[in-house]
Amino acid sequence: MTVEPDPSMPRLALDPFSPQVLENPFPAHAALRDAGPVVWLPAIGCYAMARFDHVQAALKNWQIYGSGRGVGLSDFARETPWRPPSLLLETDPPIHDRTRGLMNRVASLAALRKLMPQWQEKAMSLVSAYADGQPFDAIPAVAEGFPLSVFPDLIGLRDEGRDNLIPYATVAFNAFGPRNALLAEAMKAAEGATLWVAESCKRENLKPGGWGMQVYQAADDGLCTHDEAERLVRSFLTAGVDTTVNGIATLLHGFAQFPGEYQRLRGDRALLRKAIEESLRWGGTIQTFFRTTSQAVEVEGNVIPEGAKVLLFLAAANRDPRHWDQPERFDIGRNASGHVGFGFGIHQCLGQMVARMEMEAMTGALLAHVAEIRATGPIEYRLNNTLRAIGALPIAFVPA
Repeated sequence: MTVEPDPSMPRLALDPFSPQVLENPFPAHAALRDAGPVVWLPAIGCYAMARFDHVQAALKNWQIYGSGRGVGLSDFARETPWRPPSLLLETDPPIHDRTRGLMNRVASLAALRKLMPQWQEKAMSLVSAYADGQPFDAIPAVAEGFPLSVFPDLIGLRDEGRDNLIPYATVAFNAFGPRNALLAEAMKAAEGATLWVAESCKRENLKPGGWGMQVYQAADDGLCTHDEAERLVRSFLTAGVDTTVNGIATLLHGFAQFPGEYQRLRGDRALLRKAIEESLRWGGTIQTFFRTTSQAVEVEGNVIPEGAKVLLFLAAANRDPRHWDQPERFDIGRNASGHVGFGFGIHQCLGQMVARMEMEAMTGALLAHVAEIRATGPIEYRLNNTLRAIGALPIAFVPA
């Protein structure tokens, strides 16, 4: 257990994993930022940081804020992980350098660019089918529908059962929080999905030519073991699904909530990539990740002891008014460079390039077929211990 902090350290009596906070995190984020650079949270027995400068600095400083003891509340030095730890997200150098280098070689920007014409064609077909002005739920239709139409083929997954990727990613991200009712419900719902993923990551079940088989070929070349290859393929399935689904959902939500920004993009398509980065900053797809201190560290006069869990509020940092002007506004002209929507430093999300390029293909299709993205009902959130996940997004695509 983490030692209680000095009495002078700010503390807040809030549980960041309570349903109330997960449903509407923004008041809690403001309270955390205002309380101080480091805050003690007695409800979960750990430290927290929510201001942009401190969160970004901690994410960069893996030497002190390590990931090898888990990036969730569970401390791998004291508890057994629910599944074998990720060789990317839950390791530090030198192991991390070796595995990340291998994966960066497979998941290269050049490889993705070759796929863009095919992804653009699929996005055009999907958007045009809904561009009739009629209300529909954009989550299953578009935000989930598009990634599930392109990502499994990228990895080389078998055709049957691909819908298991959504519940598996849901339980994986829930597992970074406490062992609460959300995690229990997600694990029960994903029992079959977890088994499907485990089988799908095996070499004999992967199609030739995909990123999954390329990882095994790297193992043949001695760059990793074959057991490591299976775990690395599994990392693709966590990094490349829910983050992309929620990234597309947040982009659509931003355009529906701020219709003037979509019209601004229609008038100046050079803003497309800025719009994507702004949606990643504004939407807070990834709310939090934990780190564990390798030594005592002082942050503006507040000492965090060695071996302490620190909860980094990425989404709160991305709306910190100390760093961003009018952070609650979705502004596609904003320079959102440096946001921590996908983390920062050596542990940035492996799937970030996939997410960005899928979002780019989707946005291009919207601009080609849709004159207006109109909200037609209230948005609903699917509570998750780590993600800000939109569960229902009723909108209409007014045809161009």
